[in-house]
Amino acid sequence: MHLDDVIAALADTHTHTPVPVPDRNRFLAFVRIHGDAALRRDGGPEHLTASCFVFSPDLRSVLLCLHRKGRFWVQFGGHLEPDDRDLADTARREAREESGIADLDLLDRGLADLDRHDLHGGFACAAHWDVGFVAVVDPARATTVSDESDDVRWFALDALPEGLAPGLPEGLAPGLPARLAAVVATVAQRD
Repeated sequence: MHLDDVIAALADTHTHTPVPVPDRNRFLAFVRIHGDAALRRDGGPEHLTASCFVFSPDLRSVLLCLHRKGRFWVQFGGHLEPDDRDLADTARREAREESGIADLDLLDRGLADLDRHDLHGGFACAAHWDVGFVAVVDPARATTVSDESDDVRWFALDALPEGLAPGLPEGLAPGLPARLAAVVATVAQRD
């Protein structure tokens, strides 16, 4: 993964799920200031991560994992690896590894969410600058629990569990699903 590609992805305003300009600008400033270190978990206490929100086709349910270290329910995601081609590749890899759905693919390569969050407890990192993507999967698909999680489960968006990661409720309702409905419609028209 190259720094220039990450900057281009963060600066791309032509995605189907536009994220607010102030958020993009904050992320771009962080990456430009820290350079390649922003892409590596060992590059400092704060760095980029990529995640994947996995929704049901009707966008009424979300697949979450109970994160073992954090002890909270959260979307799938994690650190960038040297073999990942880009941020979207990281998000897809993490979602496949953590959900057990080997052929899970992103709905669209456009950014769906940007979220910087502080970490506490068992984490070695101080903060993650997370770049979120989206996948749509049939809830009947079999899932497995990875070594990083204690559970993987579907939840209705209007019945999310207790113990969500800080900021996740705001990320899921109502903005992200509303933006996703437009993405689903656009992708369906393309196909």
